Amino acid sequence: QVRLEESGGGLVQAGDSLRLSCFCSGSAFGRFSMGWFRQAPGAAREIVASISWDDSTTEYSPSVRGRFTISRDNAKNTVYLQMNSLKPEDTAVYYCAASTVQQIATIQVVGSWGQGTRVTVSS
Repeated sequence: QVRLEESGGGLVQAGDSLRLSCFCSGSAFGRFSMGWFRQAPGAAREIVASISWDDSTTEYSPSVRGRFTISRDNAKNTVYLQMNSLKPEDTAVYYCAASTVQQIATIQVVGSWGQGTRVTVSS
């Protein structure tokens, strides 16, 4: 397991942008595939985006594809989520996740979670 710490959440208006960051402690960051999940009030936690350990592939949920971009900097042990054209329905707590599988596709393969960062998008 690794320790993950998110930052960058906040209150924005519809159409604005935010960039979330997730710092991973330890020296094995490059061995983990990473992902971002979100959980809105009263809803289940859902995957938003994922990136493979070697940065070769990225995947997005249909609701954010074309607006969000996941990236990683293995030299900084950090994964990012650039969120553009934010909508009120993007309001949620966003969680960083790490896994030893090639690409995170489901919640079941996540081995480590961050504490979450809240994103609120007003209309």
